[in-house]
Amino acid sequence: MLTKEKINHLLHDLEAYNVERTISTTDTDKFCKAICAFANDMPGKGESGYLFIGAEDKTGAIKGIEITDQLLQNLASYRDSGQIIPLPSLTVKKESFPDGEIAVVEVRPSDMPPVRYKGRTWIRVGPRQAIASEQEERILTERRVHSAKTFDMLPCPGCGEDMIVYSLFHDYRNSALAPEIIEENNRDTLAQMAALGCWDLKYKCLSNAGALLFSEFPQNWFPGAYIQYVRYDGDSLDTDIVDERKFIGDILTILREMDAFLKTLFHSRPVPVSALREEQKTPYPKPAVRELLMNAVMHRDYQSNAPIRFYWFSDRIEIQNPGGLYGAAADFPNQNDYRNPKIAEAMKVLGYVNQFGRGIATVQSALKKNGNPPARFTIDSPRYFLAAIKEASS
Repeated sequence: MLTKEKINHLLHDLEAYNVERTISTTDTDKFCKAICAFANDMPGKGESGYLFIGAEDKTGAIKGIEITDQLLQNLASYRDSGQIIPLPSLTVKKESFPDGEIAVVEVRPSDMPPVRYKGRTWIRVGPRQAIASEQEERILTERRVHSAKTFDMLPCPGCGEDMIVYSLFHDYRNSALAPEIIEENNRDTLAQMAALGCWDLKYKCLSNAGALLFSEFPQNWFPGAYIQYVRYDGDSLDTDIVDERKFIGDILTILREMDAFLKTLFHSRPVPVSALREEQKTPYPKPAVRELLMNAVMHRDYQSNAPIRFYWFSDRIEIQNPGGLYGAAADFPNQNDYRNPKIAEAMKVLGYVNQFGRGIATVQSALKKNGNPPARFTIDSPRYFLAAIKEASS
């Protein structure tokens, strides 16, 4: 437990490797670099790092800055902003002392290093921050391999070097890493893939995430890793099928093809809002349907042989993915969690996700704006998650 006595000790330990102090309340870049460096835990001590806002850097003295609720919210938002990936684990609180208030950001070591901020791996070198060298990144990568807990970070035996589609990886790498980091990188491609969590150094094969993202045909290892689209003529499964498609291949190809397909589905029509004015409406807003599909790809259970089901009935759309709510997401929709954090990271890097933890709010906002009822969710099954949206009223 972080007591006031411990905080006071850390504030004045000017040589501590796991402490950053600042009197600025607006230096986002500095805050994020510190969070990234603490999450990487370069010394490997397994200890949290602490960012203290409201204390002098050179002395540790508290300066009496007002710590507002808005500042605390801003600090907490760095977890889900998508600029620091994989997502850091942090807590934010305010502490009051006789000399004034400070904001305390506690950052726990990541299970999935290296952690990057804007494509750069920041670490602590004594009491200062620096960009990790190739050797330091290699140490962090090897540490992640030993502590990997999620399915997408485990090795995919049999999916070796001959299965890699290198063009897919290069496109991803160019988005994931800062240009100067790529320019200075002397490692071979497999070492680069390992640093990004996509290649297992011990077993010499792609990780499950790497296989889903960059292998020639991921369905050889994950038979259910596709999206099944069916449009029905009526409101139940026993009615005639109007159209059906199967989106298959690596995740990046599936997302790209699904994005293009969604642009062809929903056509706007004029809806009168007064005697003299009309608005263009669609039966379903594309942003809401897209967001639900992206969430399904991100959060599904890839160990299941069932596909993601995208079913369009006469009165509703249903999107169902295998795997129930995961971890802290059991408190849906108040909490979010990631069954596949590396897949989530890749989708953010490639622009398919704008910000973590905002998917459901985005869906409900788009539906309301278009005149649709709120989405309804089936969340009580451990085997699947179902989202259903009704057509907008005319």
